[in-house]
Amino acid sequence: MFKNVELQDFLLEKTKGLTERWYETLDKSSGGVYAETEPQAIEKLKQQNYEFHELFCSAFSKDKSDCIEIFKEWILRVANDEAHLSTPFNSVIKEFFRTQKQYLELIEEFAVLQEETISHAQVNAWNQAVVDTTNAIILEFIDQNTKAAERRLNAQQEMIVEMSAPVILLSKDSGLLPLIGEINTYRAKIVFEKVLQQCHEKSIERLFIDLSGVPIIDTMVAHQIFQLIEGLKIIGVRTALAGISPEIAQTAIQLGVNFGEIDVYNKLDQALRYHKLEFTKN
Repeated sequence: MFKNVELQDFLLEKTKGLTERWYETLDKSSGGVYAETEPQAIEKLKQQNYEFHELFCSAFSKDKSDCIEIFKEWILRVANDEAHLSTPFNSVIKEFFRTQKQYLELIEEFAVLQEETISHAQVNAWNQAVVDTTNAIILEFIDQNTKAAERRLNAQQEMIVEMSAPVILLSKDSGLLPLIGEINTYRAKIVFEKVLQQCHEKSIERLFIDLSGVPIIDTMVAHQIFQLIEGLKIIGVRTALAGISPEIAQTAIQLGVNFGEIDVYNKLDQALRYHKLEFTKN
């Protein structure tokens, strides 16, 4: 990128000071990782910043094409860091640009000290290299951070879905699946996977699915629910449905669902009384 040993040595001497000055002037009201007050968290943040400076200085001895490669491990680690994922995105990008400004100021300082041997053209080339390298780092960080945020969101959604679709034991071999709220295609897919797993783990032979808390479902979701019933049948679980609304019933008929092998009840308590089971809501 820069190919100047003198400038590299000059910057390496400044790295520790760069981190301290950066933290002193940091806007700690911006939230997230920058608002940390625990000494351990602050030290970790400073260490990440110091590592950035070490890598950036090492870029002065690399070809331009190799510069971003040396940052990839650092970017991946910081972009996946939970503290940075919880930090406003614009605040993180702002700190990259503040760091870029630090380097531009240091290059100017170095140029003044070496004004007799360094041309304006060389200084301009260094400044441009700093800007280009910073931009490349930011773009890679955005890409990795976005992917990490999507993975975290998917994991959170899956956890929420799993928690909202628990199979509750009613007896040694009977269980209840109370479905509440809107069910989209994604949630239906996760419910399918988790319910099959829970029924297998809990050795359930009969599962009551209560749909009274579901206001409406579309054709795709209804199809998933009846696919679940078929999947449960394959692993030896007999299914009973309760609380089917007229809208859900109409969708099921449109799908051509055969209720012949499915026990259907108007309300959950009716189904439980018939099978001499109880379910008490806390």
